[in-house]
Amino acid sequence: MRTTVLSAQQAAAMIENGDKVILGGFIGAVVPEAIEKAIGERFVATGYPNELELYFTAGQGDGVDKANNHLAHPGMVSLAYGGHWGLIPRLQKLANDNQIQGYNFPQGIIAQLLRDSAAGKPGTLSHVGLGTFVDPRLGGGKINQVTTADRVSVIEIEGEEFLFYKRIEPNVALLRGTTADENGNITMEDECLFLENLAAAQLVTNMGGKVIVQVKRLVKAGELDPQQVRIPGIFVNAVVVADDESHMQTFAEQMNPAYCGRGVAEQKSGQERRLDAKKIIARRAAMELKQGAILNYGIGVPEVIAQVTDEEGITDQMIATVEPGAIGGTPAGGLSFGASAFPEAVITQDQMFDFYDGGGIDQAFLGLAECDQHGNLNVSKFGTKIAGCGGFINITQNAKQVFFCGTFTAGKLEVETGNGELTIVNDGHINKLISEVQQITFSADVARRNHKPVLYITERAVFKLGEQTLELIEIAPGVDLQKDVLAKMDFVPVISPNLALMDARIFCDAPMGLTLSPLNATESVIDNAA
Repeated sequence: MRTTVLSAQQAAAMIENGDKVILGGFIGAVVPEAIEKAIGERFVATGYPNELELYFTAGQGDGVDKANNHLAHPGMVSLAYGGHWGLIPRLQKLANDNQIQGYNFPQGIIAQLLRDSAAGKPGTLSHVGLGTFVDPRLGGGKINQVTTADRVSVIEIEGEEFLFYKRIEPNVALLRGTTADENGNITMEDECLFLENLAAAQLVTNMGGKVIVQVKRLVKAGELDPQQVRIPGIFVNAVVVADDESHMQTFAEQMNPAYCGRGVAEQKSGQERRLDAKKIIARRAAMELKQGAILNYGIGVPEVIAQVTDEEGITDQMIATVEPGAIGGTPAGGLSFGASAFPEAVITQDQMFDFYDGGGIDQAFLGLAECDQHGNLNVSKFGTKIAGCGGFINITQNAKQVFFCGTFTAGKLEVETGNGELTIVNDGHINKLISEVQQITFSADVARRNHKPVLYITERAVFKLGEQTLELIEIAPGVDLQKDVLAKMDFVPVISPNLALMDARIFCDAPMGLTLSPLNATESVIDNAA
């Protein structure tokens, strides 16, 4: 066997009108940037290929012009089916203008659907998504008016409801690795993640399609360690050797060996983050951490929790995971989110979501974008902005304990602190605690049915999920309950008869001196907080 080696332009010429294309990658990691750019340039120059269907699990792009954004031209795409849309504004615009059909489904479901479809199964059966906007009774994951075909249905098995996500049948996969041999075997030694590359390649091969993989280098047959091959050559039709500019490890970093576990971990700098609203929230959240817990930190405010645990010297008492596959180490942020420095292990994304969906996460800390009187959260759609759910639904529906972390209001919030109290200097002009969310990404009713403990942590107040609405259990020292909390909400919460002040250490510049209780404590986190 000898694999076909193509230029990016030759690979682009292999894509035909109407092809159903899997796009690999996570934000900027493992993205076949050279191939996608060449396909976009070909369309601009010739009008071909057109009417493509795009399938992708995670967010792939830089929020401007990379990755999936290369393919977002009017007429080029007929349908997009993805887990996260926030980094592809051009594709969002096509969906908002009803120029394409669009679906948003949980990231983990799509990863598992690739694997299940590859195995010839009719689809993926899961409890994930019940009670959210992907439930067919609440929209079925359809993004706009021109999207009419049902891709998910409700099925009852032995008296219990599940969602059934129909199989997909793509005939092209655009993937990425590090090294290819002459027979098309692909290793990924310089990639920070493996994602669902194998499942995608198997699916398209079984569909009789084309698998094209972007790599950094070629070697002779027999030179690769077979135990390091992540995409066997029997699933690869062609490879493209890309230059460094088109093969950055992430869209923020050309190559960070730490993301592959190479090199020596440097001593942490010891430079502390200033005590702003995000750090206040992260400190309060860190008080809920348990020794030995397996964690998931979301993007945004939850990223700061890791900085707090570093300052407090307790990071090594928990194990952080990231949904695309990294276990242990220090999760990266920004456009390198998804990678982890010096991870203990990296598994595929579909495997990680199998673990998540089965209840493997002990504690999950996610962002708090928009919350309503029922306790539902929306992090996926705001007016015409289609952020997408990503892995949020998988994680929040299945973690044993869930903590939503975010500022109380949105806008130009300014606070003063450092002396054990909080002062609101200038409040945000947008209320985040509203009567009804635009879209349900986290279903409070499903959480109640599952007796899931849930906290909502802000810089000035802490709530827990109550029987019908939120229950206010803590307020920050120095804030006024009526003026700073209740007046900034569009609904009236239950106020705990044991309403307490948040720990004054949170609002002091000095480290808190946190100590953690073990994971097997007899009382739940929420009971302790109340």
